[in-house]
Amino acid sequence: MSYAICHLPVVPLRSQPTDPSEMVSQILFGECFEILERNGNWVKVKLSNDGYEGWIDYKSILEIEEATHTAYLKSKSILTSELFAKISHSDGDFYVPMGSKLPFFLDTTFKIGKELYSYQGITSPRKFDETTLIQVALSFLKAPYLWGGKTIFGIDCSGFTQIVMAQFGVSLLRDAYQQATQGILVSFALEAQTGDLAFFENADGKIIHVGIILPDSQIIHAHGEVRIDSLDDMGIFNKKTGKHSHRLRFIKRFF
Repeated sequence: MSYAICHLPVVPLRSQPTDPSEMVSQILFGECFEILERNGNWVKVKLSNDGYEGWIDYKSILEIEEATHTAYLKSKSILTSELFAKISHSDGDFYVPMGSKLPFFLDTTFKIGKELYSYQGITSPRKFDETTLIQVALSFLKAPYLWGGKTIFGIDCSGFTQIVMAQFGVSLLRDAYQQATQGILVSFALEAQTGDLAFFENADGKIIHVGIILPDSQIIHAHGEVRIDSLDDMGIFNKKTGKHSHRLRFIKRFF
């Protein structure tokens, strides 16, 4: 087996080993993964944090030793907590998105391979409280919808919940239907609390959407853009269209 780490701010994870193929997710700075297969300049990888698989350009990664990967998995997961976090390196400063990992972070420094980096910003996991969660979620407001996206420049519904919840130590899987298998079921919608996740289904009963519940029967979710809509027993109600856009399946609690 061989392992690698992302040393760029964000790298597209694709369904096939070609640049034009569908982007199924993104790998953020500091995330580790196992290399499963090689195809020319492309490698198929499995992410260590959520088990997601896809193809990335080999030029975008830095291979690491198995011992380093093992130590990485055992170490405490420290993430950046700013929309744009400045990382300092001998080659110069650069910026990474919220949720980037800081491997073996100590005080203000960390290493990737033999390279030394420094970061002096806010880190997570943070202690959960409703006010802070709302602030983090609202920082993505108006971010455009992007299938497979996980940053302020483009994000999908489950990427949004994964990034926000990770700030509070909750490790979610990648897709909405996968996240729906996690957490504790809330028996009744009236019992929902700020920070709960609401899951929505299509006509076939498949989970296709997820959002974060806010106070006053509202929900923040990525649909066209990261937006706030009303939530009722039927689902998400869009005031502009006067219609329900998503049908509620159930609600899960993580705090």
